[in-house]
Amino acid sequence: MQETLKELEKELKLRLKPVWDRYDEALREEAFAFSEAYKSFLSESKTERETVEWILEESQRKGFSEKGPRKVFAVNREKAMALSVLGKRPLKEGLRIIVCHIDTPRLDLKQNPLFEDLELAFFRTHYYGGIKKYHWVAQPLALHGVVVREDGKRIKIRIGEEEGDPVFTCCDLLPHLARRTQEEKKLKEAIEAEKLTALVGHIPFPEDEEAKERVKLQILKLLRDRYGIKEEDLTSAELQLVPAGKARDLGLDRSFIGGYGQDDRVCAYCALRAILEVEEPEFTALVLFVDKEEIGSDGNTGAKSRFLELFVMKLLELSGLKPTEALLKETLYRSKALSGDVTAGVDPNYKEVHELQNNARIGYGVALSKFTGTGGKYSSSEASAEYVAEIRRILNGEGIAWQMVELGKVDEGGGGTVAKYLAVYGMDIIDCGTPLLGMHSPFEVASKADIYETFRAYKAFLRWT
Repeated sequence: MQETLKELEKELKLRLKPVWDRYDEALREEAFAFSEAYKSFLSESKTERETVEWILEESQRKGFSEKGPRKVFAVNREKAMALSVLGKRPLKEGLRIIVCHIDTPRLDLKQNPLFEDLELAFFRTHYYGGIKKYHWVAQPLALHGVVVREDGKRIKIRIGEEEGDPVFTCCDLLPHLARRTQEEKKLKEAIEAEKLTALVGHIPFPEDEEAKERVKLQILKLLRDRYGIKEEDLTSAELQLVPAGKARDLGLDRSFIGGYGQDDRVCAYCALRAILEVEEPEFTALVLFVDKEEIGSDGNTGAKSRFLELFVMKLLELSGLKPTEALLKETLYRSKALSGDVTAGVDPNYKEVHELQNNARIGYGVALSKFTGTGGKYSSSEASAEYVAEIRRILNGEGIAWQMVELGKVDEGGGGTVAKYLAVYGMDIIDCGTPLLGMHSPFEVASKADIYETFRAYKAFLRWT
């Protein structure tokens, strides 16, 4: 009997189906409910420290502790964290690891930030990560962070998020006067980094009208009266300006979430929820939340640090094993991992930078990237064909919507993730995360369907048998 065209197409062709068409009413309701909790997380966790604080509180509520015995956590300098649930199999057979980063592009205050010019007080900033500088002018900004005084006292700062709070902004130049200063320049040069100064006040200290910098002095007095800090204390501070306001539903059908920091807190939240629901995994499950990915993963809280090794040594000890370096290397070598990071969804306005057959579509599920890097796959880790097949089998077995993607056209640009820093241990790893619109902007957009499929993918991976 001759096969028909439709039969052959159904059997042989790769056909992607929108997630909303795959969902019944129950799954749609689950996706929307999941997104409500995610919005709260996104609105409250705008820095690494705030994210770790949220994760710590949620994990302790679910029975995680520093001493285990089965559900274990460790915190690295309040800016990175690990969670693990010990599995049925011996640790030396390997772990199931998901690694996500929790830092985001932003404006950091310089260590000596406060100045006055023309009776206006400003904070000088130093941008962090890959930003388009023009995104950060004429925006309401909130100030988050911590100040540590010389006596060791820590003062938490969070201004601009509550109803009635003041906000800050980096003022832009009016179009009437911008022709030479901005409009005749290349887009990336129109806003200079040193002009990203945040306006903070202009009421002068009331005494001695001939004195200099009276507005700056009044701002310092406010900081002293409200927070007990002086100007020198700002040199030992980590203060960040981030977009003010909460994450929101987007669209008439409320199918999207718009908000700051979804790269990569969407994957971090999905991974957190996944491990909180894992009770008795076959292999030990581990979720690692790291800092500094946006600037190369360097530093003692980034993926290049030895924090993962220290945590796995702790797990070996809790399992009753002698944590030798040889056993640590064998355990990590036999592990399998997901690099939970976002990718760019195709924006219909900018199709020219995408290769549509191999780039992520919004609403088509979690995105798998066999490799990242730039140009000829430079500076990337590439998953093996065998490992991709294993991941396919897990996702297909659970009915999870997934798509295999790259980031843009080959010669257009590119980007990297933390995958290569875990691959050095010899473990299998592949990038797996949510596609976004407007990535690295102050207001990123994700589909609720893709978010929920990311969560389902992570949960299935951690339960891998």
